[in-house]
Amino acid sequence: MRGGGSLGRAGLALLLMAAAPWVGARPRPAAPGDQRRPSVVLVACDSLDGRLTFYPGNQTVDLPFINFMKRYGTVFLNAYTNSPICCPSRAAVNRVEAWTRDVDFLLRQEGRPMVNLTGDRKHVRVMEADWRNTDKAVNWIKEEAINLTQPFVLYLGLNLPHPYPSPYAGENFGSSTFLTSPYWLEKVTYEAIKIPKWSSLSEMHPIDYYSSYTKNCTGEFTKQEVRNIRAFYYAMCAETDAMLGEIISALRDTGLLKKTIVIFTADHGELAMEHRQFYKMSMYEGSSHVPLLVLGPGIKEQQQIPNVVSLVDIYPTMLDIARIPVPQNLSGYSLIPLLHGKAENELSPRGPRPSWVLSEFHGCNVNASTYMLRTGKWKYITYSDGHSVLPQLFDLSDDPDELTNVAVKFPVIVHSLDKILRSVVNYPKVSSSVQEYNKRQFISWKQSLGQNYSNVIANLRWHQDWLKEPQKYENAINKWLSQSK
Repeated sequence: MRGGGSLGRAGLALLLMAAAPWVGARPRPAAPGDQRRPSVVLVACDSLDGRLTFYPGNQTVDLPFINFMKRYGTVFLNAYTNSPICCPSRAAVNRVEAWTRDVDFLLRQEGRPMVNLTGDRKHVRVMEADWRNTDKAVNWIKEEAINLTQPFVLYLGLNLPHPYPSPYAGENFGSSTFLTSPYWLEKVTYEAIKIPKWSSLSEMHPIDYYSSYTKNCTGEFTKQEVRNIRAFYYAMCAETDAMLGEIISALRDTGLLKKTIVIFTADHGELAMEHRQFYKMSMYEGSSHVPLLVLGPGIKEQQQIPNVVSLVDIYPTMLDIARIPVPQNLSGYSLIPLLHGKAENELSPRGPRPSWVLSEFHGCNVNASTYMLRTGKWKYITYSDGHSVLPQLFDLSDDPDELTNVAVKFPVIVHSLDKILRSVVNYPKVSSSVQEYNKRQFISWKQSLGQNYSNVIANLRWHQDWLKEPQKYENAINKWLSQSK
């Protein structure tokens, strides 16, 4: 399957509090203290660049309900995904293109990104499936939630603003389409759209070059093409914001908003032609920085939290809200102390939360296991065993666009951050395990196909490149398989 968003495919989930004693039973009369425990609504979209929730969102696109959550709640300025892909668990049923990333060849795995304008100024519901799920959530709030005597959890997963997959055949084979209507495009201020600076192909980091090539972005793009891709993406974000607004409005109209904590986030961001790439699968800010806004009783208003946090913090936060004891062995930390504006020494019985967050990626469109450590103003990115591919270090305070790798300039910082990273995860060992896994899985897959192997592999996502010189690429795979592990 293409990366259409695991959150979106999950659709709509209506749950009572996990681990609560009344799960599966009829609602019981309210117990003492229940009124003080809020319900929770989690809206998780797909591919929304977290920086749009504070900057430059107000300049480029109108996002009224995200702004509503900022005004009456809290926004996290440095929230990150722990793996920049729709569903990291899909690594367990990986794409062949991910298994073969160590093979010495370059093949385009994506079609060239494109835009498509549909409908007219009255066409509001472009992503119909998301709107249907949003309608279900709204109806449930108005018809069911309003009558509950117990706190509830509502989860709404959205595909937007993930680009739409295009047909695999024809001129735009397998491309990703940024699709919107004039209604949403009018929410975007074209003049405010920033055209990203690109390094020349010869100056790109080798991993970035591989990613750009496999994403079919190493060709020529005019400024207007880039501006349109970014504008259409922002328009898709505006449609996403409207769905969030439907949920907030339903809670307000039923009187439940004052009793409910609303959390808005995403699984990862969208590069939208930054660093000569689209999609995710990268540790650059556009891909790894996610939105995280929280609104509700006990949450400070107009609060901006600079602490680095990540998606693994949401689970212990939900447990904390439900007053369920948080296991001590979790990777994440509850966000509730930060949301309540408590001092650092009051944050957790486990001690203060780490001053860093970790993200890693082992999938396709990147030809080496990737690890990112974000702490303070620094972002440290290292690959594979830490030696065979040069690391990257960015000072986000001086270089927010991540255009200058200063790893060579600050070797002491690199050493310090690498030491922290290795204390968290033995990444050279993990990378080696991933390499072995990829080869083992590919061999098993190849054997399962028997005589059909050559035909099947020639018709994967890279088929247009492959069919030009199939023997060359089959030989490259055979050479890779013959090499010792």
